[in-house]
Amino acid sequence: MKIKGLRWIVLALIAIVTIINYLDRGTLNYMWVANTKVVCPAGEYTFDAESDTYAVSSGGDRFVLPAGDVTPLADGAIEYVKHGGIAKELGLIDTSAPAEEQQRQAKSLLAVITMFFMVAYGVSQLVSGKIYDKIGTRRGFTLSAILWGGADALASMASGLKSLTFFRVLLGLGEAGPWPGTTKSNAEWFPQKERAFAQGIFGAAASVGSIIAPVLIPVLFLVFGWRVTFVVVGSLGIIWVIPWLIINKKGPKEHPWITEKEREYILTGQPECRVSCDTAKSWGTLLSERKNYSVILGRFFLDPIWWMFVTWLPIYLIEVFGLDIKQIAMSAWVPYVGAAIGSVAGGWFSGLLINRGKSVNFARKAAMIVGACFIVPGMALAAVASSATMAVVMMAFILGGYQFVMTNIQTLASDLQTGKAVGSLAGLGGAAAVLGTIISILFIPYLTQSGDWTLFFVLGAALVPASLLCVFLFGGRIEQQVK
Repeated sequence: MKIKGLRWIVLALIAIVTIINYLDRGTLNYMWVANTKVVCPAGEYTFDAESDTYAVSSGGDRFVLPAGDVTPLADGAIEYVKHGGIAKELGLIDTSAPAEEQQRQAKSLLAVITMFFMVAYGVSQLVSGKIYDKIGTRRGFTLSAILWGGADALASMASGLKSLTFFRVLLGLGEAGPWPGTTKSNAEWFPQKERAFAQGIFGAAASVGSIIAPVLIPVLFLVFGWRVTFVVVGSLGIIWVIPWLIINKKGPKEHPWITEKEREYILTGQPECRVSCDTAKSWGTLLSERKNYSVILGRFFLDPIWWMFVTWLPIYLIEVFGLDIKQIAMSAWVPYVGAAIGSVAGGWFSGLLINRGKSVNFARKAAMIVGACFIVPGMALAAVASSATMAVVMMAFILGGYQFVMTNIQTLASDLQTGKAVGSLAGLGGAAAVLGTIISILFIPYLTQSGDWTLFFVLGAALVPASLLCVFLFGGRIEQQVK
């Protein structure tokens, strides 16, 4: 049996598991604070003018709300916010404290859990590149998907902060693998001129996962609760392993289903096929090569932008615009539509320049500059947004520009290295990205403690020129390093 376009089927499977990857990492963020706006009809509450409180009867329960927490409606009904989510249900925040203090506690604890997740994610980025180089992408993706899927499902058993953090650490150890793994897989399955586009599809899949997450996860949470949601989402990665093992039998050189025409097209378009060095390189060797810092430092500064929004977008919409979980489901997906478009467009754009005779060096750098021109103005406009709608639209431009740039930075690993060194360099870049992300995540609760998120966007804008400066300063001319 021969299948035309087998490389695209392999990439499609990677795209699917990347969507699942982002659903798994989004479970905590979208269920951590899950407030719901409730309308109580006239006749189901009483107002005590002396104490300035409302006594509400709902579902057989009766409770008292301060007047400041209630919004009277024109038809005589009242609206109030029912606070919920994992943080409250596990008793991790003091619900008797003022609302501002509860918000502070929720942000601080989420930052701590995310920090541990990111440490594990960073270690995994570093190690996964080596592992994928050693055992191959077929077994590497299998190992990663089973580990992170199982960890997310097991998070349903969390009983407190320590157990929840432990399961998120396991999640981080598994989830990082596809990043160096995809770079390596694309280097194996695609000619150089198509790699940035293939990397763009991978990035778009991450964005699609981020589009689906704020819609699917709140729905599952409202219907089944957070424990069942963890199990359902976590099981998806484990199920994905079955078609992956069936279809991705071998690389393009030996796969029994690939056509001879596609095999020749792939292999003759790979510059590494024209060099004799296909041995692995140690981290020390990679760190001694100046050009590699275009990947390592470029990602150190740029990656935090993505994680700033992935981690804090739900909290931002709740705190600044007062959205509840249903309203978040209606709006939080918008920025990732821009990200999906930017991922594909960034890879397509640099590929177009190469096809028109431009060098890889020119194409990658030109694409990065174009993407940056969307990020910085978007940050400035988002900082002064007067509505949630304007904010998420500006974020679509921000994340679209981000992915336009990142698709090309990630592709640099296969532009600079060959064979068994590609995954290792991608892993070093991923680890540096995690370090930058951890630093930024720890700063966010302090930058936003007054409820003003302006400095959040200032930080994001400042990271862009820092990243590009590193790419241009250390990268020099982008070409294969043969030693």
